[in-house]
Amino acid sequence: MSFPRIASLKTHQDLLARFEELGIDLPCDEQSLESSQSPLAEKFEVEGRQIGNRFCILPMEGWDGTADGRPSDLTIQRWRNFGLSGAKLIWGGEAVAVRHDGRANPNQLIINDQNLQEIESLRTELISTHHERFGAVDDLLVGLQLTHSGRFARPNDRGLAEPLTVQRNPCLDARLSIVDDSTILSDDELHRLIDQFIVAAGLAAKAGFHFVDIKHCHGYLGHELLSGYDRPGQFGGSFENRTRFLREIVSGIRAQSPSLMIGVRLSVFDFIPFRAGPDQIGVPELSADARLAFGGDPSGQDLDLREPAQFIALLQELGIRLICTTAGSPYYNPHIQRPAYFPPCDGYQPPEDPLVGVARQIHATATLKQQYPEQRFVGSGYSYLQDWLPHVGQAVVRAGMADSVGLGRMVLSYPDLPADVLEGKLMTRKKICRTFSDCTTAPRNGLVSGCYPLDPFYKRRPERDVLKRLKQDMTT
Repeated sequence: MSFPRIASLKTHQDLLARFEELGIDLPCDEQSLESSQSPLAEKFEVEGRQIGNRFCILPMEGWDGTADGRPSDLTIQRWRNFGLSGAKLIWGGEAVAVRHDGRANPNQLIINDQNLQEIESLRTELISTHHERFGAVDDLLVGLQLTHSGRFARPNDRGLAEPLTVQRNPCLDARLSIVDDSTILSDDELHRLIDQFIVAAGLAAKAGFHFVDIKHCHGYLGHELLSGYDRPGQFGGSFENRTRFLREIVSGIRAQSPSLMIGVRLSVFDFIPFRAGPDQIGVPELSADARLAFGGDPSGQDLDLREPAQFIALLQELGIRLICTTAGSPYYNPHIQRPAYFPPCDGYQPPEDPLVGVARQIHATATLKQQYPEQRFVGSGYSYLQDWLPHVGQAVVRAGMADSVGLGRMVLSYPDLPADVLEGKLMTRKKICRTFSDCTTAPRNGLVSGCYPLDPFYKRRPERDVLKRLKQDMTT
């Protein structure tokens, strides 16, 4: 299956014609507007704080921390780039584990007393860099994403899965060699984990972060709890029980750190797992239990946003205004989570034009924003739009379909894209992310993450040659 690369769509009319061919309806302006006219330059308010524009940097892991969970020079450089970006909302900057066994890889950051000074230095480096480049920082909001990787934990060895799950999932269990209930966290263990999230949030407040994100996305522990329909006890079955983990964390943070804002990054829909078919194109695992896809319909291959909408209502009730939407998981259905023309080494060829995946995420966010206009929604999935990202982003914000445009992979190759767009500069085409997926293929093979094809810094690193040989071996 082949699709025209979006980079080949040279004119606005070319893009609109492709939208029509695909049967998708995305707003897209003909021109990218400079700050005096652009909706992306507008300020917006969250819980009494002004955020200076509508660009957001999404959490980016570099798989480059130290063995004990401290940032390395590579981590610091990435956060410095976040400050140079010009975006006024930094959503977590990095996924930081609240304890060792919750790390998704042995180089993920951990927040604890021993590492706190180094974690704080990331925030101060970002803010000082932003101040040097842009001046004002009083309209800059910087958060920290708190996580436990649950089913996808690999805390000690990248090649060794050490899953901690909340219920059985036959399809995903088979992929992780889970054969019994020994990996399931008990209610008591979840209560202890709740306490550790609360402590971690207190440390983040001490380090000066404006907010923490209680991560509920991408198949990690918080997200898996939302689909814990078969789990007995206090954390499974009913919607009330499946959201108990979040509610108790929020209650504890409010009591301990009342001035700390809280956000939630949420996979607002999920599909059943996909795998590579005989032709390497992704096909759904039809034997999978579609009920375990939160926000999915009975087929497990389409959306049902009723429970995600109920979850947004709960966030509103809890006084949480910041919501960052995403979808699915990079481990079992990456084409819906991170639309790309080129898959990572352990992925599959896209079963649909990636533009369909972009439109799906944008419209899911717009649907929830329409139902809950008081909430502040940051959308994801924009990087595949490439040269057309600002054209769609500004049209989405103008139409009230989202409050902020989130950038992930794009800031690895083009960290100052928001600044260029808002200053009315032509985008630098050689820096635009083309979704080669090397930033994922590298860490899946034990290398640090980065944009090896486009970023001059990573091009010069020895890992680039290692990655090139790995990819050659995979295709021979």
